[in-house]
Amino acid sequence: MHQLRLFFTALQFFTRLPIPRWVGFEPDWLHHASRYFPLVGVIVGAAAAVVYWAATLALPPPVAVLLATAATIYMTGAFHEDGFADACDGLGGGHTRERALEIMKDSRIGAYGAIGIGLLLAVKCTALAQLPPLAAVAALVAAHPLSRLLAASLIWRMEYARAEGKAKPLAQQMSGAEFAIATLCCVPPVLLAGLSGWLAWPNLLAGLVAMTLVTVWFARKLARRLGGYTGDCLGAVQQLCEAVFYLCALAVL
Repeated sequence: MHQLRLFFTALQFFTRLPIPRWVGFEPDWLHHASRYFPLVGVIVGAAAAVVYWAATLALPPPVAVLLATAATIYMTGAFHEDGFADACDGLGGGHTRERALEIMKDSRIGAYGAIGIGLLLAVKCTALAQLPPLAAVAALVAAHPLSRLLAASLIWRMEYARAEGKAKPLAQQMSGAEFAIATLCCVPPVLLAGLSGWLAWPNLLAGLVAMTLVTVWFARKLARRLGGYTGDCLGAVQQLCEAVFYLCALAVL
């Protein structure tokens, strides 16, 4: 029952989906909810796949991709996209650690953020639209949990850069056991994508390797520029890894 409450806590934090009233809330649950970030991704990815597949029954794939992307943004309240835009503004416009953190805390979006999120959405939608329909479904199902797992790896291996912040309750040090649970949450969707034959194993492997490399590169950049990560950085990693997975699936195909 406690694990179920932790999952619903993560679901409530990262999506707009309602949760049962009996779940309740305790601040300490946020400290341990990170283990279920990928499971939230399973739900978001599955919803995107359903919207995409239903739309392809009557509409061209590019339109179906746009509708699926809109569905994920609506479900999450653009939580990760907003983080990516803020990270672009902070890292692009802040020449010092303090200035970068100040810019990322500002709710207004700047040129770096607007250009960055526009290009990112264009890359994701274009890559998905070029995949065969079943491969696109599999990519959506696999990319969302895997990208959230890579975002959680920053919590596992890095320190939080701020003294306070909206992600601070979720930014406590993640144990190896908790990261193992997060990893296990990714196994079913990846197996579904691979065993169904909708997305070949080389595509999945290439996507996972590329996501890992991007995360390592970005983590080193954050350590050098900020001395750690912020909640916006977690969203940025999720978005970057999701886009890279789609690109790799298309390139290998």
